[in-house]
Amino acid sequence: MRARAKRRRLRVSPGRLIALGFLSVSLFGALLLCLPVSHSGRVPVSPLDALFSAVSAVCVTGLVTVDTGAAYSFFGQAVIAVLIQIGGLGITTLGAGLVTLLGGRLNQRENNLVKEALNYPTWEGIKPLVRAVMLVDFSAEAVGAVLSFPVFARDYPTGRAVWLSVFHSIAAFNNGGFDALGNGDSVGVYTHNVWFNLVTCLLILVGGLGFFVLRELFRHRKGERFTLHTKVVLLMTAALTVGGALLVKLTEGGRISWMGAVFSSVTARTAGFSTYPMGGFSNAGILVMCALMFVGANPGSTGGGMKTTTLFVFLKSLRSAATGEEACAFGRKLKDETLHRASVIIGLGFAWGIAATALLCLFEPDLPLRDLLFEEFSGLGTTGLSTGVTPVLSVPSKILIMLTMYVGRLGPLSVATLLNTKKPSPVSRAEEEIPIG
Repeated sequence: MRARAKRRRLRVSPGRLIALGFLSVSLFGALLLCLPVSHSGRVPVSPLDALFSAVSAVCVTGLVTVDTGAAYSFFGQAVIAVLIQIGGLGITTLGAGLVTLLGGRLNQRENNLVKEALNYPTWEGIKPLVRAVMLVDFSAEAVGAVLSFPVFARDYPTGRAVWLSVFHSIAAFNNGGFDALGNGDSVGVYTHNVWFNLVTCLLILVGGLGFFVLRELFRHRKGERFTLHTKVVLLMTAALTVGGALLVKLTEGGRISWMGAVFSSVTARTAGFSTYPMGGFSNAGILVMCALMFVGANPGSTGGGMKTTTLFVFLKSLRSAATGEEACAFGRKLKDETLHRASVIIGLGFAWGIAATALLCLFEPDLPLRDLLFEEFSGLGTTGLSTGVTPVLSVPSKILIMLTMYVGRLGPLSVATLLNTKKPSPVSRAEEEIPIG
């Protein structure tokens, strides 16, 4: 019996184990958030609210049905911070990292899980990579907490300011979007605080670059060349940050400062903090933010979304189809399999976003389409921005948003692969042309 059970576990794919891990941690986190010790007593928290907060934290999103700082006690906020940390690093990466830091070894199955979780191309160098990921993560969060402390120390007692600094640093670096201020206005009170905006944007960008890129940036100082992946990530990060800020400023005009436009552009790509209320954005601004949320951060990072490299490859694929030239980048030809995969990810993600928005419209006939579209793409991109409709959603809508956050964190293609239980057919059928376009 034991041997049979062991073989059954081995047959479970790494992707399914990771998906089950996220689900298990979400349910356990919801259980902890349901405990009376997790509640502040000022705001009622239902089991659905607790589950929603747990799923949002593990999926590093930031959408909430109750204000985190007002509804949860210090213990409850600490649970959410831990869930954000687990969700940002990944369950397998965090577990493997603790093992390696304590001097333990990873077996082949654990290496395979980490490779799948980090989307790493090879099994070589997994152990030093995991150790580097852990050190970078905790070091960056520690520095972020220190840099954030002067901002909160002006408005809160020392103990409270320390906790807010730690919580904010964890949420920002892991692109979580949660805040523990308890004022119902996210971080809008710091709209014009230059230091807060700079520190938060820096944490978001560093966390969203991806651990592979951070490692190569460090090694570049020693003379090593950048890989194609790093070049694309740096290019797309700069282009989306600058281009997004310009579009936000163009669509919102005098309603938002240049600093606010840059902050909105950075936070839209899965971070979820808002210094300006999203409900006040124009329809054009809402669409710009939806596009940025859909793209998201970079592979191997703490952020979600369809990923910047996916967009880059997809655009190269479109150009290749239009011109008949090879899809190339920085002097390298992109693989046909990569081009196809990017198109599938974009297609599946967009299809899910539109279909789920249509369902939200059925569930919430009294809410504007723009608010529901924004809410859905915020969940899909694991961003956490909202126009303010999250708390008033019906039960079916909240369940749908939780499912969307889960799909966004795992990736639509990964979810589709997990749902496929059929084995590939060994039969190769004859080809035939069909007119398209």
